[in-house]
Parts: sequence; structure tokens; C-alpha cells
Amino acid sequence: MMNGITLEGRHALVTGGSRGIGHAVARRLLDMGARVTLLGRGESALREAQDRLGRPDRVGYVSADIERRSQVDEAFARARQWGGVVDVLINNAGQAVSERFDRIGEDDWNRMIAVNLSGTFHCMQAVLPGMLELGWGRIVNVVSTAGLIGYPYVSAYCAAKHGVIGLTRSVALEHARRGITVNAVCPGYTETDIVQDAVANITQKTGMTPEQARAKLAERNPQGKLVQPDEVADAVAWLCLPGSSSINGQAIPVDGGEVTGH
Repeated sequence: MMNGITLEGRHALVTGGSRGIGHAVARRLLDMGARVTLLGRGESALREAQDRLGRPDRVGYVSADIERRSQVDEAFARARQWGGVVDVLINNAGQAVSERFDRIGEDDWNRMIAVNLSGTFHCMQAVLPGMLELGWGRIVNVVSTAGLIGYPYVSAYCAAKHGVIGLTRSVALEHARRGITVNAVCPGYTETDIVQDAVANITQKTGMTPEQARAKLAERNPQGKLVQPDEVADAVAWLCLPGSSSINGQAIPVDGGEVTGH
């Protein structure tokens, strides 16, 4: 526990917390003593995630579509009623759509911006007043290496994730003297539903087997593997600790060295 330092007494909210990286982060923050609220769109998935975490006295959930500001504000109000001021925010929810740039429809473009960038903006604005009142807070945006480099066939997703990195750096500077840090963690291809969708897309378009498609994605990582959700969760948890107060405005890759050569 980092020399015994924990998050005892802190209230963390994790968007997209019912599965994948978000669920792994929620479990890690619970292990460090925090109360955790899961935020997602599906009540049944959130309830199942709460059950899997096994600590109903310290895990709550709220349902909202982060694209819609009114729903975000209502969800954060419910979270505060249950767990008190949210002083740790993990923006993990996101979606990806794969398409050649000249074939992207406006609806897909707008959806990528709304979910990945505007959703992060909504949640950050909802949580900051409480953090400012406390004089302490941790915001960690789970982005992607797509926020640091370019990837073909996911230009809308890349644009949104680059936007989240810029947002992270700007807000970090604005609040640097107020006890609040804002950072981003940027995983490479990680064993999540988004990667499963990518594998299915590659298989459909190229005729590769799922195993070949997974191996193709893993080739981008110099370590020759897919990143695991727990590895991302460890990086996120470290940034939430009191002892990480000097880490601010950073975009930290968790990618086996993928972006090093770019």
C-alpha cells in the first residue's frame, strides 16, 4: 500500500466501472480503502459489478449517459448522497468506432466526440466544486495511446482522445495550487471489450482468424502482448495517492514502450 498510505475516507467515482479497466480500477481503489461509486448506463450491469466486488457497504452505483450533462449532474448528486463529496474521479468510460476517414458519417463523428471528450468534460465539471471546497482531489482520465499518436481507421476516436489529453493538461494547470491533480493514463491495446470489437472487425474485413487478429494487435506492443486491465488499474491507483501530489498534467503511457519510437 505504498508505505501504508491508503485512500481511507476518500470517495471515488469510476465511470464505465462495470467491466474492463473501470472494474479493475474500482477493485484496486476499494483495496486501498476508498468508498467507490460505479457509474454506467446499464443498471443490471452495474448491479452485477457491485455484486462481483463483494463489498456492498462500500460500493454504490448510479446510472447515467455521460453524453448528457443533466444526467451527469443528477448522477453525481445521487453519488454524493450515498458516499459524500467525490474527491477521486476516474473518467474511464469510452467508445471506439473503426472506419476509413473518408467514410466516417457525421453521426459517428459526433458520437465519438460526445462520449470520449464531452463526457469527460461533463464529469470533470460536475466533480470540481466539491474538490475545490475540500482543497484536495484526484482526477485521472483513462485515455489511450490514441491520444498520444495516430492510428489508422479510428480518426474520430483519436481526435477525441487527443482532446482529452489537452483538456487534462489545461485543467491541471488551472488547479495546480488548489490541492487537485489532473492526469491521464494512456493504455495501449488492452484486454477489454474495445479490443474484442477490434478483433471482430479485423476478422470480418481481412479474413484473419481471431487468434491472428489478436496477435496483430499485440505486435504494436514491443513486449509482444496485450496490456492487462490490472496493469492499467495499478497506474491509475498510484496517481490517486496523497504521495503522488507532484504528478500533475501528465499523460502516462501503459503500453510496453509502444509510443517510445514515435
